[in-house]
Amino acid sequence: MNETHIQQQIDGINQKLDIILEEIELQRRHRREIDDLKEDLTRVGKDLFQTAVVELEEVHDHLNTGDMLYLTKKLLRNVRNITHMFEQLENARGFLDDFSPVFRDFTISFMDNLDEYDRKGYFDFVRELVRLTDHVVTSFSVEDVRKLGDNIVTMLNIVKDLTQPDMLHAVNNALSVYKNMDAEVPENVTLMSLISELRTPETKRSLAFGIKILQNMTARLPEATTAEPA
Repeated sequence: MNETHIQQQIDGINQKLDIILEEIELQRRHRREIDDLKEDLTRVGKDLFQTAVVELEEVHDHLNTGDMLYLTKKLLRNVRNITHMFEQLENARGFLDDFSPVFRDFTISFMDNLDEYDRKGYFDFVRELVRLTDHVVTSFSVEDVRKLGDNIVTMLNIVKDLTQPDMLHAVNNALSVYKNMDAEVPENVTLMSLISELRTPETKRSLAFGIKILQNMTARLPEATTAEPA
């Protein structure tokens, strides 16, 4: 009974020793890691210090302790402003994140519209319009454009009159008659044949129509043009 109790105590002591040894090993490992970290930080610190010395050597003539102290005070005095600026940047970043899908959809829609306009020939039309404008600019002088501006109202009135239904109908009839007209004039035309043609109703109506047009045109001429010479 006593031996069993003693053995249990020994086993308990061995377990405790194992725990203590394990803890010592952990402490040794932790101390080794700390030493390695200290060594790495020391090496990095030396490199940073040497780099800082080299870099500051280039600006030491333009920098003094007072400037650094003034900058530090300035930063401390504007901590709230700097914080507010960073908050604004964060808000802007959030806005960009929210707006990105909308902008992407807009870009896709815009590119689709450009592709549709290209397939319909809008760009070719604009290209030819630019060429037409270039031809107009190179073919007319500034004086021609000035005269065109002075007479643009008269030209627009003529175009307006030409676009009237009755005028379009008359022009259409004239073109139709011209296209369907198959007149052959003989080579030997005599005066007697012309006089005989004047007796036909068609010739009389044509002459009356021409005289009527001439009378109307003469009536619209300025008085200075139609006045007889003294």
